[in-house]
Amino acid sequence: MRRSRALPVVALALAAVVVGSSGAVAAPGDPAPGTPEYLARDAQNIADAYGRQTAPDGQLSPQYGLASAQYINPVFAADLLAQAARPNRPALTPAMAVPGWNSGNPYRADWNGTRGQITPVSFTNRYGALIQGDLFAPLPGATDPYTGEPLEGPFPGVVLTTGSVQGSERMYWWLAQDLAERGYVVLTYDVQGQGRSETFPHLGDVEDLPYCSFAAAPAAGEESPCPGVPSQQTANFVYGTQDAIDFFLSTPDAPYANPAAGSADVDGHNPLWEQFDRSPDPDTVTPGRTTRLAVVGHSLGAIAVSYLQAVDERIQTVVALDKLSTRASIRDGEEFDALGPLEPVVPALGLQSEYGFTVAPYFANSGLFDPSEVGSPAEAPDPRRELATGYDGWTAAGVDSMVIVPRASTHLEYTDIAYVLPASRYGQAVSSVYTQAWLGKYLQHDPAADSVLLGTTLQYLEPDSTGTWQPVTLDRAEHLSFYFCSGYDIATASGRAVDDDIADVGCA
Repeated sequence: MRRSRALPVVALALAAVVVGSSGAVAAPGDPAPGTPEYLARDAQNIADAYGRQTAPDGQLSPQYGLASAQYINPVFAADLLAQAARPNRPALTPAMAVPGWNSGNPYRADWNGTRGQITPVSFTNRYGALIQGDLFAPLPGATDPYTGEPLEGPFPGVVLTTGSVQGSERMYWWLAQDLAERGYVVLTYDVQGQGRSETFPHLGDVEDLPYCSFAAAPAAGEESPCPGVPSQQTANFVYGTQDAIDFFLSTPDAPYANPAAGSADVDGHNPLWEQFDRSPDPDTVTPGRTTRLAVVGHSLGAIAVSYLQAVDERIQTVVALDKLSTRASIRDGEEFDALGPLEPVVPALGLQSEYGFTVAPYFANSGLFDPSEVGSPAEAPDPRRELATGYDGWTAAGVDSMVIVPRASTHLEYTDIAYVLPASRYGQAVSSVYTQAWLGKYLQHDPAADSVLLGTTLQYLEPDSTGTWQPVTLDRAEHLSFYFCSGYDIATASGRAVDDDIADVGCA
């Protein structure tokens, strides 16, 4: 994905001198682009985009450093030992070379067994590569930490696909844990070639040995001579999500195929299969979509789930973490051209970011998809930028949708990885609140979900440096972007609720 062009923050001060007062239109009560007030606000937004690092208990604090040292190294050592036990299934990834790449938030180190349960799983994908993952579920007899209501299974399911550029599944445990505590069974996994999952396919006669056929180029219509390599390709995320769904839905009576598993230690079926609610959902809002299953994806995983919701009838709703997309075919190259464009079918929530991988002043902030370069400091960014990627297509199709743009958010907002900049302080909290409410509405059919989705106050539970979960209350207006519009177009018990500009940015 394209990276934003980053400019030094000092450019803001220079722009203030050059531009002075501007006549550009601003939202009511906002400073005009190019004015000193506007530039100062932008500078603060840039600083806030590093809030996960600079907060009092953030990644640059002594308490985070201590917690990381106690958590990261044992996790990394265990991963290396596990890899050593399967030398014929190599995972040649940064996660297996850099301590902390695939560890997650050390403040959540004690979650398993206290707030929920984690069950490791292994299975092979369609190419025979060994996939590593984990299942998250409520503890027996648990209650919802927000409402105090008993959590009684079986539960709806969620399959979560990571982002590309070597995203690892533990980076997304924060969201899997938050959902499991609310009454879901969640599968996270590493796609082929990322995290702890194997890099190579097994296409030869000897199933225990990785094999690619580079002797000749594949004929027209045939697979790549080494499918899944490199990992940075849409196929790994589209097919990876489908294979993960197949595994998630497997049972002892309908086991998972585990192609080319050989002697690998794999699970024949989902070990928590009894906890997933397999009864058809009579309250689905999409005809024919009765499987109580959601898919969540980040980055290239978000593109994958944006596509799959239209073609995989097992999917009842979608959450796309930067970004929900209808803009183009998911296959920018020849590989996926035959699958066609993205089509809105099921309700979809997009959690989208102001910045891409880097942080830039407003006049040079093109995000992930916009090909434009540096613009005029006298012009504000297009407020509909984040609505246009997917939300506009969903609403035009008459399908429920919502897009939320957390303030000062970056593309790394949705990952937990130590000391990798930048990410805001409360981007994960905002994203989790809306994800919980969205799935509460479309999978659990909780009548209270609408009050959260449409409300102006967000309630969240997060761990502090002692591993104690603390309540956090956030004002919606203060934690949504003032550059890019957030909005919703959804059916409620009292009628259709529509607002393309809940933060009063200028899209209404």
